[in-house]
Amino acid sequence: MQSDTTTSPQSSTARGAVAVIANRRGELLLHLRDDLPGVIAWPGHWSLLGGGADDGETPAAAVIRELDEEAGLTVADLAELFEIRDIYGSGQLITFFCGTWDGDETQLPLAEGVKLQFFAPEHLDILTIPLFIRDGINRYLAARPA
Repeated sequence: MQSDTTTSPQSSTARGAVAVIANRRGELLLHLRDDLPGVIAWPGHWSLLGGGADDGETPAAAVIRELDEEAGLTVADLAELFEIRDIYGSGQLITFFCGTWDGDETQLPLAEGVKLQFFAPEHLDILTIPLFIRDGINRYLAARPA
């Protein structure tokens, strides 16, 4: 696992986890966050599923819990990738995971946010995505096998 070392306004112990979920066509599953400024980080942005880790919870356990809580989603092949600090949002150190899922995202029971949608990587540039998430997606795409 790689780690970015960037200072943050929050404690270095604040952790989170997100998952880059790809389907067999290479599209990535993104989550449109609720537009609630002052309530959630990155309101109205497209992001990856995931969230903050509870006290004593590992990033791996957090991402599994968050996938289930937010979308009723279970991904069997999750693998840890790297860490990036969200210096412009929550300040958390975010662990990125990747996995595959080939279901119909419109049928997932979305419990948070506005919608889930698969996007081809070439269409991501037009979306409003948090900077650290965009960086993580780009790192994932650069490292994945052709």
